[in-house]
Amino acid sequence: MQFIGLFSLVLVFAALVAGIFLNISARAAAVGRNIQYMQGRIETLDREIEDLQAQLALVRSVEVMERRARDMGFSPVQGEQIVYLKVQGYVQPRPVVLAPYQGRAVPGAPVMPSSYTESLFTWLRRQIGSASLFSMEVTP
Repeated sequence: MQFIGLFSLVLVFAALVAGIFLNISARAAAVGRNIQYMQGRIETLDREIEDLQAQLALVRSVEVMERRARDMGFSPVQGEQIVYLKVQGYVQPRPVVLAPYQGRAVPGAPVMPSSYTESLFTWLRRQIGSASLFSMEVTP
């Protein structure tokens, strides 16, 4: 009787562990399918965005804009047809000068060492030249 009870207890415990394992596995599979669906949706939306950007670039192209302007009744303006209006109180903004150009480097600006700007061949030539001078000085 005790053996049957112990066997039943082990069987119930094994069934409980198997049920928990199957529940966790089912949830993981569902989440995995959901992630795959979302990734597919992201790829689809990316393709749609790229297609819309290509269409926008086509619509904004010079040829299409000129054709649309002509269809709406606009025509190219000649230089003598341009009329400028003087608006009272309007002050034309001055261009922004970030740093005055003085024909030389800005004082206080960090100076980059030549070792950062030289090419690989220049560095190699310098290394070979210094090695040959060094070997000549050692041999006398």
